[in-house]
Amino acid sequence: MFSRIGASAYKADLRNIQLLCKALGNPEKKFRSIHIAGTNGKGSVSHMMASILQSAGYKTGLYTSPHLHDFRERIKIDGQFVPEDFVIRFTERCIPLINEVDPSFFELTVAMAFEWFAENRLDIAVIETGLGGRLDSTNIINPELSVITNIGWDHMHILGNTLSLIAGEKAGIIKPGVPAVVGESNPETNEVFIRAARETGSSLVFADKQRNLHEWSWEDGYLQVSVTDHHHPDSEVYRLDLPGLYQTRNLLTVLESIHQLQNKGWRIPREAVQEGLQNTRRQTGLHGRWETLHRRPLVIADVAHNADGMAQVISQLEWMHYRHLHIILGMVSDKDQDKVLALLPQTARYYFTKASIPRALPEEELRNRGKAYGLKGDAYPDVRHALQEAADQADAEDLILICGSVFLVGEVEIEKVRFRV
Repeated sequence: MFSRIGASAYKADLRNIQLLCKALGNPEKKFRSIHIAGTNGKGSVSHMMASILQSAGYKTGLYTSPHLHDFRERIKIDGQFVPEDFVIRFTERCIPLINEVDPSFFELTVAMAFEWFAENRLDIAVIETGLGGRLDSTNIINPELSVITNIGWDHMHILGNTLSLIAGEKAGIIKPGVPAVVGESNPETNEVFIRAARETGSSLVFADKQRNLHEWSWEDGYLQVSVTDHHHPDSEVYRLDLPGLYQTRNLLTVLESIHQLQNKGWRIPREAVQEGLQNTRRQTGLHGRWETLHRRPLVIADVAHNADGMAQVISQLEWMHYRHLHIILGMVSDKDQDKVLALLPQTARYYFTKASIPRALPEEELRNRGKAYGLKGDAYPDVRHALQEAADQADAEDLILICGSVFLVGEVEIEKVRFRV
């Protein structure tokens, strides 16, 4: 299981998923789909797209990874988890196939999702890649649209040690004749996507060249964003229930992706776009994206875990009002910890900890690395102890931020913590 042990669980080819799906009657060919890859933001974009499609009246599947609390978060239809009895039934049915093929956890989960979606006769499914794109198990679908959010530094030991190499892996989801949207243009990677689109005969558009962010504000827990379309003089205001400032970048990707679907004949009215964006969390169950867990003190959880993601979180902190900043930090051992630690503010008090997975970087080692960057704090054996200590130290006007690992955020149990204020 990649989320637990890392690269040794990664199968760098499509053979197993092809064998699994062939034995199941090729369920991936029985529903229409949207394929989404990228270094950061692909989870948020996937959920926003699914919410908009649900609001437009389409029966919508959603496959994402990893999960925070419940395995079934990975496979949803109209926001509802795949039922436990289907997970059991599918797994028991596939035991002989599992013994024959020896699939990874992720490969089997992808096949399970495709089977559930096919069985339920979806209108469309939003499929998020797990890692990379070209050799990702999800890459056996032939989608309506291919979306790549952005390219950044992550999984370099698997995808490559240059942005161009990483982009090449992500560009592997671009299919012949299928429109492609790249969320964020970058001089180092643009040509990679242009070349991939040319070779596959696909149309390509960079979302950030089609619309501009005009202005933004927070209101009643929502992020209000004014966007100007290059083809229309007037701006439009969108209200997002995902309040992280970095969602402004994801919004441009979503809007262009919806535009491309509309061009293909999908009926997605303006009202559905507005409704879907305003109710993404409620309709799809997305958590861990600048999510408020408690007030007074303010406790925020965010799954940012690489340098680009953490840079966006730090930018958000600059707009926040608080007396003292407490950061509960845990990371996995195969990430570039130094790039992340170099970004973090030295003025915060740190609570170094780890998630309960083999990949987790030991809390003492993380604390020692943090010291080299002027980060001061103590080490705690798990996030529960770290959060309780932060709650004991924080005043009502303070901010407690939990970040550094998806798995760390997944282990937070805020209701079990006693706050002194």
